[in-house]
Amino acid sequence: MGKATGFMDYERQTANERDPLERIHDWKEYSAPFSDEVAKTQGARCMDCGTPFCHIGTDIAGATSGCPIYNLIPEWNDLVYKGKWKEALDRLMKTNNFPEFTGRVCPAPCEGSCTVAINDPAVTIKNIEQKIIDKGFEEGWIEPRIPSHRTGKKVAIIGSGPAGLAAADQLNQAGHSVTVFERADRAGGLLTYGIPNMKLDKDVVERRIHLLKQEGIDFVLNTEVGKDISANTIKQDYDSVILCTGAQQHRDLPLEGREAEGVRFAMDYLTRSTEKLLDDQVKLEQELNAEGKDVIVIGGGDTGADCIATALRQGAKSIVQFGKHPQLPIKRAEENQWPAYPQVFSLEYAHKEAKAAFGEDIRQYSIQTTKFVTDENGKLKELHTIDMKKTRDENGIFVFEELPGTEKVWPAQLVLIAIGFQGAEQPVLDAFDVQTTNHKVNAMYGDFRTNVEHVFAAGDVRRGQSLIVWAINEGREVACHVDEFLMGQTTLPSVANM
Repeated sequence: MGKATGFMDYERQTANERDPLERIHDWKEYSAPFSDEVAKTQGARCMDCGTPFCHIGTDIAGATSGCPIYNLIPEWNDLVYKGKWKEALDRLMKTNNFPEFTGRVCPAPCEGSCTVAINDPAVTIKNIEQKIIDKGFEEGWIEPRIPSHRTGKKVAIIGSGPAGLAAADQLNQAGHSVTVFERADRAGGLLTYGIPNMKLDKDVVERRIHLLKQEGIDFVLNTEVGKDISANTIKQDYDSVILCTGAQQHRDLPLEGREAEGVRFAMDYLTRSTEKLLDDQVKLEQELNAEGKDVIVIGGGDTGADCIATALRQGAKSIVQFGKHPQLPIKRAEENQWPAYPQVFSLEYAHKEAKAAFGEDIRQYSIQTTKFVTDENGKLKELHTIDMKKTRDENGIFVFEELPGTEKVWPAQLVLIAIGFQGAEQPVLDAFDVQTTNHKVNAMYGDFRTNVEHVFAAGDVRRGQSLIVWAINEGREVACHVDEFLMGQTTLPSVANM
């Protein structure tokens, strides 16, 4: 695919990022898409590797390797190289309902398993993907696809994140009447309120939602199941129900002083900050405003990085990010061989911005918070930490040991807990009487049925916190099974018939 010697002739190039010191003063997307010519050159780097690993979509050593929605990556890379943009878009849309989302926010496990990446930098798959779909919208190739017939069957989808949207898109195209219930005032789930605007512009999300509405999908907003409408009403009014409520049960840090004003969950902070950005009438409570504050982010993942970028734009006085684990190596470790996801050191967009603003990498590694301390008014003023050592015990299991004498006190008026999610929030699941284990709905992958007749579950509510590409995978797959449940057979594409 691409040019036979392209991976030797051309160096990897990523999308142009705006200057960090300039972009922290606005909320626009931090990077610009490829030009046509750069995309063609980068597409040429896709080698004729015989057996592509970029779309294997599997877990290796607990991390995703390859694309879980099985994008036809070599095919559309080749088409981009040849300038056949419309054909490239057609191939991309066969497997991915929302490339404009994945091309911006997916961590690109496809690139980690790219064959070129065995010895050289991977093909810039993610940036090419974004370019294809953005060009599709620019050229007017993306138009509403109005189903030619309706089956008379009605499907309710609870939750409008990527899993719910993917399921809705597929089932609508199959001719079913789909209604998506969302408790927030805007559709999109974490795409809207969990990912900040500089990473995923909300106009991009709204453009897709508008298209889905044009195609016949109904969205019922500001509606929480169990509060504004009963689960029984939905079950009675619809032929099938799909739970796609995500995994938003926060993992907490129950330490001394946790109740202090100024210690908050990262997702609450990101949600409220985005609500304020989208609607200036929204009042951002002082506790969640980083302006002029010493901010500490606990947790080293993407959510933590998004908190850093948001706090910078709000005018934080200082920012530090704590990570429990040691700094990752510059190159793959011996046990982290291709095609597994590369566990290597990197500077995310937020870290580049913080380094430019403060003159150094703000991350602290192998560190653990021990307590929060308040002033006389109950407001957070500092937190205490101790350094940790990560070792293996006699059974080969990683353990963490505190290092006496490394205690430290950090000034802080805002701490954001970004250590992940335990699973789904329980109230809506209880409303539908579905069985759960460890805050996840009991529904097998490849079937997706819950214990309740005609109620299915997909995405993070079923599998736990995961990637956007797994959410789209599950949304597409559950749609096949719901379609078959309703009609006795399905013509929707699935893993089984790819």
